[in-house]
Amino acid sequence: MKIGVVTFPGSNCNMDMVHALKNELGYVVVELWHKDSDLQGVDAVILPGGFSYGDYLRSGAIARFSNIMEEVVKFAGNGGKVLGICNGFQILCEAGLLPGTLMHNESKKFICKNVHVVPVSRTASITANLDPKAPLKIPIAHGEGNYFLPDAELEALEANGQVIFRYSDEQGTVNSAANPNGSKNNIAGVCNDNKNVFGMMPHPERACSDDLGNTDGINILRGLLEVVELA
Repeated sequence: MKIGVVTFPGSNCNMDMVHALKNELGYVVVELWHKDSDLQGVDAVILPGGFSYGDYLRSGAIARFSNIMEEVVKFAGNGGKVLGICNGFQILCEAGLLPGTLMHNESKKFICKNVHVVPVSRTASITANLDPKAPLKIPIAHGEGNYFLPDAELEALEANGQVIFRYSDEQGTVNSAANPNGSKNNIAGVCNDNKNVFGMMPHPERACSDDLGNTDGINILRGLLEVVELA
């Protein structure tokens, strides 16, 4: 299993992801640079968090035009598994690989804290084997995580099982008090219609180690990657 982790100028979670994949999950990691035009035969691609190109214009709007993204779009179009975390989620939305957009947090403040999420979709590989009644504690760190989609499109997204995570409280109850950024329907992550491209604002790679006192993120990454391995 080879997992590609893309670094853009301004990425700052790439090595967190590399460490989690190598040391906690035992995968082979290929570090990809934004100017690359070859995915080097990887089995899945991960776009990590950070502030690509300083988040100028809009978060992810410039990174979307990097050389590597042409290959990521082709890879996804051929059914390849792609996961975007935080800024990576924003990039995937800007590239049209995921529906919706990430707006400024309702509070207009950067938020960095642990939150709880519950897995939703039973047909998306990343959440299919997760217990929908067992909330996961996963860190967030973003200023633009407010997920928005027009109501008609949101209804279709929900009906098609494309919501993969919702913000919840510690008991797993989805309510407005547990929504850190104002996202529609407490949405913390979504996938595309073909369910091979995934995006989420919380950082599972920061919850993969006993040393950090939290391993809830391991099953999220494993849920994506083991399905690739078996495909």
